Amino acid sequence: MALIAHSAIYSHPLPEGHRFPMLKYDLIPEQLLHEGVITKKNIFEPVVCPKETVLLTHTEEYYNKLIHQTLSASEQRKIGFPQSPLLTERELIIAQGTIDCCYHAMKDSVALNVAGGTHHAYADKGEGFCLLNDMAIAANYLLHRKEATKIMIIDLDVHQGNGSAKIFEHEPRVFTFSMHGAHNYPFHKEKSDLDIPLLDGTDTNTYLSILQNTLPGLLDKEKPQFAFFLSGVDILDTDKFGKLKVTIAGCRQRDVFVFEELKKRNIPVTVAMGGGYSADVKKIVEAHCNTFKAAIDIYS
Repeated sequence: MALIAHSAIYSHPLPEGHRFPMLKYDLIPEQLLHEGVITKKNIFEPVVCPKETVLLTHTEEYYNKLIHQTLSASEQRKIGFPQSPLLTERELIIAQGTIDCCYHAMKDSVALNVAGGTHHAYADKGEGFCLLNDMAIAANYLLHRKEATKIMIIDLDVHQGNGSAKIFEHEPRVFTFSMHGAHNYPFHKEKSDLDIPLLDGTDTNTYLSILQNTLPGLLDKEKPQFAFFLSGVDILDTDKFGKLKVTIAGCRQRDVFVFEELKKRNIPVTVAMGGGYSADVKKIVEAHCNTFKAAIDIYS
């Protein structure tokens, strides 16, 4: 059974008019339950990630800023959220959710976090709506516990996983693969182990062709024992910031392809949702729910 990390704290209150669609974190599990795709037995609620686990990835100075609410105004602007104790607690719970998903995936081949995919967070700072890098925290935890010796992060959000790339730039046990908009945020790109920058207007067929011609060979060459999949839906043609032209059906085809390739090779995977900024929140929720449906269809 595919297990899903979710907590009420995921949907964090933001100032009126804020562009981040927090509502999706409530709507995704509600929609999946409504459609009968999952039951409440599929959902588990994570707790706060311990300090010692966070410090395997993030600096103590930065961790203390989050805990003691001492981020500067400039640091908060780069993150995009006003600091609060509740926001810090939220990020720590999301990170633990991704770690917990790893252990469920080792048993059931796949597990999914309704939030997470906060790939813009660096070891010593946050940016781009990301305070803590949940996949980096989870990957480092697996390495620390000797649960895996080779890990791959498959980052298919429209924005480059700059924080993840930087965190693991000198870590050969973690392979970072980012397929993202060439002319999109972040405007200073870091160097992933493999970056595939996409031109504005890249359509469904082109997107899928590039992925299909890249991922299988990459998995065969690197032979990861564990994978993280960041399934951002900001690649959609309806996204306000994505600049790509991938249809909602194409986005689901992407997810199906990734899951099928990982399943073929018996590579367990933890999935996090990443970004999505379509004007109609229903489109965001539909695309994210398709990721859950694809995982459940393929691994059931």
